[in-house]
Amino acid sequence: MRKKRENLSQRRRRVREIILNLSHLYPQISCGLIYGNPVELLIAVILSAQCTDARVNQVTPVLFKRFPDLEAFASADRVELEEAIHSTGFFRHKAKNIQLCCQQLLRDHGGRIPKSLAELVKLPGIGRKTANVVLGEIYGLQGVVVDTHVKRISRLLALTKSEDPVRIEQDLMKVVPPMAWNLFSHLLIYHGRNLCPARRPWCERCLLYRLCPGAVV
Repeated sequence: MRKKRENLSQRRRRVREIILNLSHLYPQISCGLIYGNPVELLIAVILSAQCTDARVNQVTPVLFKRFPDLEAFASADRVELEEAIHSTGFFRHKAKNIQLCCQQLLRDHGGRIPKSLAELVKLPGIGRKTANVVLGEIYGLQGVVVDTHVKRISRLLALTKSEDPVRIEQDLMKVVPPMAWNLFSHLLIYHGRNLCPARRPWCERCLLYRLCPGAVV
């Protein structure tokens, strides 16, 4: 347990060590969602809300075959779309957002995915987390993605005290090197799925044990 209060410089150095250790543990990381083009990624990320990537990846091959582009989603029969995504949960809300999002992209953006966070979050079903995933994957832009794993582990690591995703994102942006924002998010997500699950973190096996104030044995 770290007892001494860290200043900003010390916290940044610790974060760099965290990144090095996790990069060694997870040398090959990528987005957990399977997609073939930007539109498919956007739809998959909307579906991933309150749902695992594995479940979304089971649904999307059939979904994208039935609705192959923005126009198909925009003009889809809502009931048919709901049935196709039923197993991802909150299917009525997601179907509505997907259809409205695609309609708005066609109407206001010429069918292209906006390249700015400000424009993306105006789309139905797109929050800051979703927007940062899309911007990072499609355009290679750096952003901190705060999902449930990032939220929980960043608190265990004492990199934030907040429960609010926007505040957590801001706190992490202060201590994580800007060119590593995407990487850091992916690393915490992988770590949350493998060694640091919410129910039982494997602290005794973790490379971050000495760097994590929340570690327990």
